[in-house]
Amino acid sequence: MIEQFKDIEHKFAEIERRIGDPEIISDQKKYQELIRQHAEIKEVVEVYRRYQRVDKELSEAKELLKDPDMADMAGDEVDSLKDEQKKLYNKLQLFLIPKDPNDKRNVIVEIRQGTGGEEAALFAEDLYRMYIRYAESRGWKVETMSVNSTGIGGIKEASFLVSGDSVFRRLKFEMGTHRVQRVPTTEASGRIHTSAATVAIMPEVEAVDVEIRDKDLRIDTYRASGAGGQHINKTDSAVRITHMPTGVVVACQDERSQFQNKEKAMKLLCARIYEAQIEAQRKTHAELRKSQVGSGDRSEKIRTYNFPQNRVTDHRVNYTTHTLDKVLDGEIDDIIDALVQADQLLKLASQK
Repeated sequence: MIEQFKDIEHKFAEIERRIGDPEIISDQKKYQELIRQHAEIKEVVEVYRRYQRVDKELSEAKELLKDPDMADMAGDEVDSLKDEQKKLYNKLQLFLIPKDPNDKRNVIVEIRQGTGGEEAALFAEDLYRMYIRYAESRGWKVETMSVNSTGIGGIKEASFLVSGDSVFRRLKFEMGTHRVQRVPTTEASGRIHTSAATVAIMPEVEAVDVEIRDKDLRIDTYRASGAGGQHINKTDSAVRITHMPTGVVVACQDERSQFQNKEKAMKLLCARIYEAQIEAQRKTHAELRKSQVGSGDRSEKIRTYNFPQNRVTDHRVNYTTHTLDKVLDGEIDDIIDALVQADQLLKLASQK
C-alpha cells in the first residue's frame, strides 16, 4: 500500500513543478486543472509524509530502547508513536477507497410530505428550512425550483438545487424517510403524533449524462397558481414535462417566464431519470444493499426527530444527539460525518 502513496507523492511534486511553469500559467485552462489536482491530493500527501516521519522516529526510538538509561523514556515514546502510526495508516487506507464519481456534483433536493396529514406537511417545511440553513452555513448556493405549499405553513413538496463544493458527497446520505414525533399545536390532549416526510437527493446532471429525445417528451403549459405576483393566472408560464418512456412527470411554475420554467423542469427531469438509472445499478450490487448508509431506500426510516426529548436519532449508524433544535437550525455536520465514516468503513471492509 505504501508504494502507491510514493507514486502519489511523485505526482504531487510534478504538479507543483508544473504550476510554477510560466507557459502553464499563461494557459488558464491547464493552470486551473493543475490547481484542482493539487488541492485534491494535497491532504493525501501531507498524511503520507507525516506517516513517513513517524515511521523514522519510531525506528530511532526503538534503537534507544537498547540503552538502559533511555529505555523508560524511549518505551513511552515508542507506544505513543505506534498509536499515531496506526491512526495514520488507517487514514491512508481510507484514501484508497474508490471515489463516488458523483461526489463533486451539485444536487437537486426533493422533499415530500409523507404520512401524517398537515403535521407531515409542517415537518416537510422544517426539513426544507434545515437544509437551506445547512447549505448557507457551508457557503453553498441554493436555487428554488418548485414549492407546493399547503397555505398554513407546511409544504406538500419542494425541490431546490444546491450548488457548491462536493455537495453530493455530503448530502447523499440524507435520502430516505425522515420521521417526526411531537405534539401538534391542535392536539388538546397533549398526545404525541408520528408523521413522516421523504427526502430525495439527486446529483445534478448535464444533458450529455442522460439521453432524452425530444420526441419522447410531452410538454404542457398552464397558468401558475399560488404566490408569485400579478403575472399569476394571466400567462401560461408554468410548464409540465412528461417523459413518456418512463412516465416521469416534472413541473415548474416558480419563474415568471415559460422559458425559465422549462429550463428548470428539464434539469429536474434529467436528475430524476439519472437517479432511476443509478438505482437500477445499485440493485445489481448486493453488497451495497447490506447497509442503508447511502443506499437511498426510501421505504426505510433513516432518522427520527423526537421533540419531547429534544432528540435526533439516525438509525443507520445508531447516532443520537439531544440537540434537535440545533439540528433543525442546520447544524447537521456531526450526523453527516458519522454517516460518511460508516460508509468509508463499509467500503474498506468490502475491499479486504
